[in-house]
Amino acid sequence: MTSARIWSDPGAEEVALGVWRIPLVLPNDGLKAVNVYVLRDGDALTCVDGGWALDAARRALVDGLAEIGAGLGDIRRFLVTHLHRDHYSNALAVRREYGTRVLLGEGERRAIELVTGPSRIRFSHHYDRLDRMGAGGLADQLRARLAAAGGEVPEPLEMPDEWIGRGQRFEVGERTLEAIPTPGHTAGHVVFADHAAGVLFGGDHVLPHITPSIGFEPSPPALALRDYLGSLRMLLAMPDMLLLPAHGPAGTRVHARVDELLAHHGARLDEMAQALRPGWRTPYEVAQQIGWTRRHRQLDELDLFNQMLAVFETTLHLDLLVSQGTVVAKEADGVLEYGLVAGAGAATGPAARRGLPAR
Repeated sequence: MTSARIWSDPGAEEVALGVWRIPLVLPNDGLKAVNVYVLRDGDALTCVDGGWALDAARRALVDGLAEIGAGLGDIRRFLVTHLHRDHYSNALAVRREYGTRVLLGEGERRAIELVTGPSRIRFSHHYDRLDRMGAGGLADQLRARLAAAGGEVPEPLEMPDEWIGRGQRFEVGERTLEAIPTPGHTAGHVVFADHAAGVLFGGDHVLPHITPSIGFEPSPPALALRDYLGSLRMLLAMPDMLLLPAHGPAGTRVHARVDELLAHHGARLDEMAQALRPGWRTPYEVAQQIGWTRRHRQLDELDLFNQMLAVFETTLHLDLLVSQGTVVAKEADGVLEYGLVAGAGAATGPAARRGLPAR
């Protein structure tokens, strides 16, 4: 199904037979909204993702459900693709009020334990990571902004009612959804495939207009980008499907967009290797030398939060190059630096050399 409406406009839109998309507003966010997908099972509802726990988002969900003759109390369960608050926190809020079951990929367990445990990791630990990446000035700006806002507010994360396992199947009326782990955006990200209908609920793994951030979580895997690229290649090995993404309009084909994402990261790896000639560079210095977003903006043109994400992603690309033997890393005075392996060359060749598919 196709639609001429702006994807972030409020309301319920049927995007596949028996599947309604309800966009929920995000605060001060370039993503504009997050899609909650609603499926019927008799009088009960299953939702894929839950949105951010904001008054405006709750109203948008209530209004969208009313358009299809339902309410919050009709939601039996939330199948949540990953732990980021724009997907998870509103599901928890609805659970507190209605007892709705909330399910999350088992790969997110460690991250939630790190945030909610007795020695919990706080959001500000990301600023310490920036120091190690040579972005101390950026980290200081973020610390100052946090202090001006009155300090850190604990992340409202809770354990789910059930951890979703690899290949677990969920019956929703006549529809069957299979949970497929797709680590990368977070370690425990999952997508849900309706193989019979040829539909993929893609979460943030495959987005139609942007490349998802990689490894933004309490303690990301060292090679989160490798995990992400592997998860993309796994989707190419499956039959092509209609993409129902967490951000952006529905209707893209999965394989076409995955090809674009793989090509993008192959080009970024080459670009970052190029930025290492000559001499040693910190991740922050490399991030300053390359363009960001489709407009190829300079790093300091981004807001502080997105500058932080850019430096993190630069580090993950560099770490993948280290694992492939074309770049080496060292640490000096607590700061990471990277350099090209002698004879490796500045540009590292076509994407196929990255282990990416030649399609």
